Amino acid sequence: MRQPDCVFCHKTDLVLENNLAKAFWDLHPVRKGHLLIVPKDHYATYFDVPVKTRQAMDDLLFQAKAFLDQRYQPAGYNVGINVNPAGGQTVMHAHIHLIPRYVGDVKDPRGGIRKMIPAAVRRHFTK
Repeated sequence: MRQPDCVFCHKTDLVLENNLAKAFWDLHPVRKGHLLIVPKDHYATYFDVPVKTRQAMDDLLFQAKAFLDQRYQPAGYNVGINVNPAGGQTVMHAHIHLIPRYVGDVKDPRGGIRKMIPAAVRRHFTK
């Protein structure tokens, strides 16, 4: 079911889709080719998405990777899911980030997404 005030529910400029999920360009891309994969029905977080719909999202994730491989030939990928505001989720509609990575896009890519967010690298947390 769609929510009337949810931007992802009403997104129609799609790159890919299947029966239960859709993919579109991130409006604030981290890298060229950054896609979002979302369920067509509204679920607030990834953990709220039913199994069948999560499988459709996963299928679309692999289709999106093949599409980006052909279109941009990235050297790698980051796949990310933010859950709830404390986890960085800003749109409360479940979504998966598929972020292409390119040789030289950061000086040292070890540590993945952390290197694209410098403040995350500098901080050290203890229990």
